[in-house]
Amino acid sequence: MAHEDIHPTSSIPGARVDGAAKLVSDHHAGEVHGKTTIADGVVSKVAGIAAREVPGVFALGGGGARALGAIRGAVGQDDMTQGVKVEVGETQAAVDVTIVVEYPAPIQEVSDAVRSQVTTAITRLVGLEVVEVNILVTDVHLPTEDQGQPEEPRVS
Repeated sequence: MAHEDIHPTSSIPGARVDGAAKLVSDHHAGEVHGKTTIADGVVSKVAGIAAREVPGVFALGGGGARALGAIRGAVGQDDMTQGVKVEVGETQAAVDVTIVVEYPAPIQEVSDAVRSQVTTAITRLVGLEVVEVNILVTDVHLPTEDQGQPEEPRVS
């Protein structure tokens, strides 16, 4: 694939991925000419959807983002990119995902599964090589938190 007509759309100092251009493909021999540019938001959305599919993931994002996400969800506008940051290069992507793990799921196993699921989804759906997926676990969700009622005192 020739890349003579690729022009970077942004410049990221200290980038974790190759080049600073968005994923761009031009033409293949014998096919129609043109190019496809995939926005960072698309890569973020694919990563967010993939991470949410992993058993043991209660939510994505930190406390403030989750509170805002709950408000959006109440009005039917879920943000699938919440808790996901991406850096997209010409052929590579790096992803940071912030999650809340459901108790008693093993945190390391959930993190490894998120990393694998996100990598597979981006590679398969977007066609980028994923160079890293960093997971930040900010909380553990307890089933009692859903009840909205204080726990019974252990002593009387």
